[in-house]
Amino acid sequence: MNSTIYQPFQNFDFKYQNCFLSGDTFSSPVIEIPILPKWLLEVANFSGEEQIKLLDESIRSYNSLTVPCNEEVLERFINPLEAIIEAAFTAGYVGVSKLEEVDLFRWIGKFMYGLLYVEMHAAVKQQQISEDGINMSQGLMHKFGNLHTMIQGIYTNVEFEDFKPWSIIVVPLEDKNTPFSFRDEINTLTFSLKLKDFAIIAVLQDNGTNKIYHEEILEQIQNKPLTAQQIEELTARFYYSAYLFNRLPEYTILPVEGSIYIDAMPLRGTVNKALFDHWQHKTYAQVLQDFWKPWGHTLFEIIKDPTNPISYFNPPSLPPTT
Repeated sequence: MNSTIYQPFQNFDFKYQNCFLSGDTFSSPVIEIPILPKWLLEVANFSGEEQIKLLDESIRSYNSLTVPCNEEVLERFINPLEAIIEAAFTAGYVGVSKLEEVDLFRWIGKFMYGLLYVEMHAAVKQQQISEDGINMSQGLMHKFGNLHTMIQGIYTNVEFEDFKPWSIIVVPLEDKNTPFSFRDEINTLTFSLKLKDFAIIAVLQDNGTNKIYHEEILEQIQNKPLTAQQIEELTARFYYSAYLFNRLPEYTILPVEGSIYIDAMPLRGTVNKALFDHWQHKTYAQVLQDFWKPWGHTLFEIIKDPTNPISYFNPPSLPPTT
């Protein structure tokens, strides 16, 4: 194993030749592994033929979503992580709530990066992009590259110096038999998942700011099982605030003797404005309408009072609009 950091965005290494996580760091064979592991499909009672629409509008089955992985990385590092997450998910909220946040971060990060790998492969194949460039902002590539470096902690030692790059919350649900579902927003690296009696909401690269932003509502609901409408409302708030977050986090990344040390640069920097753009109830209501589709709430109904969108929380504890 060499000591350099594998950085796939430098040469757009999304060709199913090298390990998606470690590149050519290990010498054992590369095989393809599913992004949605078999155990997760079994816990969710899925066949794997369920479908997902990708960014290029193509429709793929879960079973067809695979990434290349080195056998040694799979057996020595990914499988043990999957076993930890599987045991927790099987136990439900009581198990998931006890997980180390860094394990959840790595597992969610691997999941999201796997989806990103598939998207990038399609983009490279479709546009036959050269190493000179890709139709993606430098900011996004920077963010995705940082995420990839961070989840290399699955197979090598990655140390976060006195900070957490993520906001992750795990909440109990009233419905003990909530069917499996997940959402992700790749531009903001936001992810959510529901299963059984728990839900997870994660923003993977905000240095914990979204969790602080929603501190009031999180304190209000602490350890209280949420209804189906409440968890969708809470999730909508995180997706919207992740969109309002207006910083591109910068990190000092230093490889030393087989370890990677990551330090966060101050988010404030030299920019003299708040970390989040102004919360606007009208825009939030549009997000909420999408999350509340199963209950048929119209935008007019949600925002009938422009200063007070409807809420399943009492009090609503919404962020201020100024």
